[in-house]
Amino acid sequence: MSRIGKEPISMPAGVELKVSDGNLVTIKGPKGTLTQQVDPDMSVKIEDGTIVVARPTDQKRHRSLHGLYRSLIANMVTGVTDGYKKELELIGVGYRCANTGQLLELTLGYSHPVYFYIPDEVKLSTEMKKGSPPLITLESNDKQLIGQIAAKIRAFRKPEPYKGKGIKFKGEILRRKAGKTVAK
Repeated sequence: MSRIGKEPISMPAGVELKVSDGNLVTIKGPKGTLTQQVDPDMSVKIEDGTIVVARPTDQKRHRSLHGLYRSLIANMVTGVTDGYKKELELIGVGYRCANTGQLLELTLGYSHPVYFYIPDEVKLSTEMKKGSPPLITLESNDKQLIGQIAAKIRAFRKPEPYKGKGIKFKGEILRRKAGKTVAK
């Protein structure tokens, strides 16, 4: 049996779970509401204040979906209670970030500024402090959405391995390469 799939999900106080027809799971909490379509073969139930995801058979397809949907529902519960936060640092001379509402403006060494609109479900803030790299902070209750947006922002200028210039996640450790050496 799936080690992840068989583990029950604890429901914190203030969180409501609703499973409608067609296995549409809706979780409501203090930070908002999230929905996820679950495969019709899987069953989602509440037992003794915990959420349990069950599979009908031991087929390979059912085994793979079991852990997946349990993880997605657990991420939704965490999202509506605590939320998720991603921080990105801009490393490089002249790299800047600013935001006007949900519009992110990045200066990344190109001949033009890069503009990126962030969806309304994600809270955006930028910080430019002297002595520390510019910081982009994303906050949301949807783990998939915040991860996808952070990856898109990072893709504008990925960190290069020689000097480490680019956009990186805060706390990310980059693998650095040695530069050229002159032979005499």
